[in-house]
Amino acid sequence: MPAPLDQLTARLLDAALKAGAEAADAIAVREASIGIDVRGGALEQAERSEGTEIGLRVLIGRRQSCVSASDLTDATIAEMAERAVTMARLAPEDPGAGLADPSQLATDWDAAALDLVDPADEPAPAALQDAALALESGAASIDGVTQVQSASAGHGWAEIHLAATNGFSGGYRRSSTSYSAVAISGEGTGMERDYHGESRVYAADLPDPHGIGVIAGERAVALQGARRAKTGAYPVIFDERIASSLIGNLVMAINGTAIARGSSWARDLLGQQILPRGIDLVEDPFRPRVSGSRPFDGEGLPRQRRAIVEDGILTGWTLDLATGRKLGLPSTGNAARGTGAPPQPSVTNLALTQGTQSRADLMAEIGTGLLVTSMIGSTINPNTGDYSRGASGFWVEGGEIAYPVNEITLAGNLRDMLPRIRPANDARTHLSRVVPSLLVEGLTLAGD
Repeated sequence: MPAPLDQLTARLLDAALKAGAEAADAIAVREASIGIDVRGGALEQAERSEGTEIGLRVLIGRRQSCVSASDLTDATIAEMAERAVTMARLAPEDPGAGLADPSQLATDWDAAALDLVDPADEPAPAALQDAALALESGAASIDGVTQVQSASAGHGWAEIHLAATNGFSGGYRRSSTSYSAVAISGEGTGMERDYHGESRVYAADLPDPHGIGVIAGERAVALQGARRAKTGAYPVIFDERIASSLIGNLVMAINGTAIARGSSWARDLLGQQILPRGIDLVEDPFRPRVSGSRPFDGEGLPRQRRAIVEDGILTGWTLDLATGRKLGLPSTGNAARGTGAPPQPSVTNLALTQGTQSRADLMAEIGTGLLVTSMIGSTINPNTGDYSRGASGFWVEGGEIAYPVNEITLAGNLRDMLPRIRPANDARTHLSRVVPSLLVEGLTLAGD
């Protein structure tokens, strides 16, 4: 019988104190996953993994170190603690290092209310194989699909427990089931590839796998005959499935680590307009049955719903205890923690205000421009916000899709781009990041 995770973290903390640590926190993560891949109507690969990892952070004054292991024996735990204390004594001082004060800790979380665990039995391998075969069948049913590169179905769960010498101890579980397919159209140098996938906490919430495969196939076929777009400055619509990457650039820029280092293009924009008026960007870690929800953060602090951007105005940074201390600000409850490194600031679920127009309405409005459905590579200067990314998608003329395009480079500056976004109304609300298609005027396209 595996040891309960709260017992593992307690053993780690006891070992750390015996080895000479002044303070410590510990995390234990138990995970299991199963994945099924099919190809050509037959099983191609089946994988199952499960295990437990433990991590320990020790502090001596403002010096800290982290160690991790997957061996749960007393001897290994004792060795981890001794090694971590030795490393901490040699580490440079970090002015942000330290545990939360007990008065700051979360005390009344309700993990069950987040509904992060599917109560149904784990799907049998045969059921996952049937789903993968349906994915492949759906993609292959589309005229023009020459092969289905992959069709996969998987399920996984994780249990996490965090404890610290300041008195915090808490844990939660989460699960997910996912389907995905990648289809290829054409042959030789005319091959085009696209995909579709879905993931849910509850397997019963997933769409029909055959339909997911159909969408992957249709997307791949729609790219046939792609050519390069015209060089110039044009309006660009970021399709809903990749629009969150644009907002992700803002999220990275307001991360406390970048702000504390002074290495962010947004470092002087607190309290300034960063998105259009009327647009909010809200973090909500309490959305039920959404994978990004968490009952407390990686330092045992309470999570909070907050408007990162309100009416277009940037209201604050994303902070953990360390970055908050360096900036003279309180943590926003955004620490994330793995087994092998100290906490770092990270957001949970995000939602951008949706517009009133559909993506088709935005296309009709721009007349001529680009609909981007895929991004390739990234060259973004974190200090200046200069933006350059490879892209592919569809050329729009007369307000309608004219033909597919590829081998395009989009260029601009995020400080100029983000205040000009226009959101559509097509965001998928079950995602952790609810971001609709976004229109950005006047980007530079490098093509023919």
